[in-house]
Amino acid sequence: MSHFVEFEDKNVEMAVKKACEELNIPLEKLKHDVISYGSTGIFGLVGTKKARIRVTLPDPSPKVVFETSNKKQENKNSSEQISGSVASQIEILQDKGEDHHRVDDPVDIGREALQKIIDLITAGATISIEQRSNRIVFNVTGGNSAVLIGKQGQTLEAIQYLVEKIVNKNRKGRVGIHIDVEGYLEKRRINLQGLALRMAEKVKSTGKPAAIGQMNAHDRRIVHIALQDDSMVRTQSRGEGFLKKLVIFPKKNSSRKQK
Repeated sequence: MSHFVEFEDKNVEMAVKKACEELNIPLEKLKHDVISYGSTGIFGLVGTKKARIRVTLPDPSPKVVFETSNKKQENKNSSEQISGSVASQIEILQDKGEDHHRVDDPVDIGREALQKIIDLITAGATISIEQRSNRIVFNVTGGNSAVLIGKQGQTLEAIQYLVEKIVNKNRKGRVGIHIDVEGYLEKRRINLQGLALRMAEKVKSTGKPAAIGQMNAHDRRIVHIALQDDSMVRTQSRGEGFLKKLVIFPKKNSSRKQK
């Protein structure tokens, strides 16, 4: 009865090499079938599949031949090595099955996806992680932070969008993802809150609306939240597309501030 062990790697050639090394079998004697040639997916991030091969293990039964005692001992040692390698491979496959839930860990998936993306953009960037009650926070330091952030944070927002989509693919419950580069978002939040308060005071003083132009969704939300408890003004987004204006209006029932 034949026995089989499966191996997988980035491509068939690497899977075959792995099988030869772990089973201690020369390439010319390795009997295998290709189950899957694998797929690189989109940019190596989404939809990647490893190549998989099935190896037919050598028949461990002894051959009836006349051999010297030294030759028999060599065959015995070789069989023991193969058996040991096969046993190790089976243990690895079992461990993979037992640890399957770790592969689905959103922290690991997010870290791997984010690292691949930033490595394509800049070198030397590292990631630290914070787990909060309702989201996972990835803090990026090093590398070319200006390129990672982009104009008005557009590149950073695009990266966060991609990572969030990758993490939540085929996941029942949505996992919140927050990505920051060199503390940019925190500094941006403080600056926007200050701007919102100053603009609100101007609106209350003049009784006329004031607009903050061309803001992404993240920045608009900061301004909305900063002024949501102010009973004398209201905020509204205007425009179409990714970037919109945010207009601060005086409320009709509010009295104009006396100079």
